[in-house]
Amino acid sequence: MAKTPQVFLESHNIKNLHFGFGQFNYHLIKGLYNAEVEDFKMTLHAKDTPVLKKEFGTYFNYKTYQSFRRYPFFRIRKKYDVWHSMNQNIKIEPYHDIPYVLTIHDVNFIDEVSSDMNHERNIRFKEKLHRASAITYISEFAKQSTHQYFDVPNVPEYVIYNGNPIRDILIPEDYKPEQVSKRRYLFSIGEFTERKNFHTLVEMLAHLKDYDLILSGNNNTSYTQDVLLPTIEKLNLQDRVIITGKISDIDKQYYLKSCDAFVFPSLREGFGIPPIEAMRFGKPVFLSNNTSLPEIGGEHAFYWDNYDAEYMANIVSEGIKIFNNNTTELSKLLTERALSFNWDDAAKSYIEVYKSLL
Repeated sequence: MAKTPQVFLESHNIKNLHFGFGQFNYHLIKGLYNAEVEDFKMTLHAKDTPVLKKEFGTYFNYKTYQSFRRYPFFRIRKKYDVWHSMNQNIKIEPYHDIPYVLTIHDVNFIDEVSSDMNHERNIRFKEKLHRASAITYISEFAKQSTHQYFDVPNVPEYVIYNGNPIRDILIPEDYKPEQVSKRRYLFSIGEFTERKNFHTLVEMLAHLKDYDLILSGNNNTSYTQDVLLPTIEKLNLQDRVIITGKISDIDKQYYLKSCDAFVFPSLREGFGIPPIEAMRFGKPVFLSNNTSLPEIGGEHAFYWDNYDAEYMANIVSEGIKIFNNNTTELSKLLTERALSFNWDDAAKSYIEVYKSLL
C-alpha cells in the first residue's frame, strides 16, 4: 500500500493572532481544513498544539514548536514530501533538501531593517529564496517588489490573494464595546508603528470638525509614545481621539459597522486585510495610493496621493459625500469586492501548489 504523502506547514506564527502573520496562518489553516484533503496529510507546527487539536481534531498531524530548532544542528530531520514556509521571516528550516514552498508577504524589511544585502536578515531571505521549489506571493505588489530587490530563482511563482476573515457579521443586538464615541467617527486598526502612519490621521482630524477618530491595535510601541501621543497633545485632540488597544473580533466588527468610514494611511502593505474587512460592511475606505493597496481596494476605494493634513481631509469629505449620494449601490459593490477575497478559495490554490510538488 502506497505511503500517504506528508506536507509540513511551518505555521508557528499562528501564536500571534493580533498580527498579520498570525491571522494568515490561522485562516489559511482553517481553509485547508474546510477543503477536506484526502490525498495527503498535513502537519501543523505550533507552540500550543492542544488548542489547534481541539478545533481541528485528527484532520492534521501536530508537531510542537521548539525555538532551538532554528539552529542548523537541531533542525527537523523528518523528510516531509513538501515543506511550506508560511511566512518569509521564519528561522525554522528543514534539515534535508526537500521540496519547499515559500510564501512571501512583503519585503518591507528592505526599508525597515536594512537595504544592505549583506545584512543577516537579507542573507537569510536570499537563502530561503534559493531553497524554494515554488514561491507564492500574497499580492502582485509583493511579487514585483521581491523581483525588484532580489535575484529570484527560476521556479514556479503564484500570486494567491488572502481571504477576508469576516465572512459573517456576528454582532449581538445592542452590543457595545467599552470605548465608544458619542459622535460620528472614522476608524482604523493595525499595530501602532511608523509604517501604519496613524499620526497623519490625527493631523487630518484637525480639519474634520464633525468627526472623532477611533484607533485600535497594539499601541504598546515606541511610535505611540514618541509620535502619536505628542501629535494628539500638540493639536489638543485628546477628547476626539480614542485609542482602544487590542480588541476582540466582536469589537472590531462593531467599530467597522458603526463608523462613517475606514481610514488607512499605511506606507507599506504586502496585502492589507483591514480595508477588505471594512468593505465587507459596505463602508467607504480611504487608503494610501501605494504598494498593494490600490490592488486590494480596487476602483471603488478612495486614495490619498500624499499626507498633507488638509488635502487628506478634503479627500475624506468629498469621498463621504460621493458615497452618501449613492450609498445603496456603492455599499453593494464594496461588499461584493470584500466577499471576492475568500480563504477557502485561497486554500484550494495552495493545495494545487502542494500537489504540483508531490
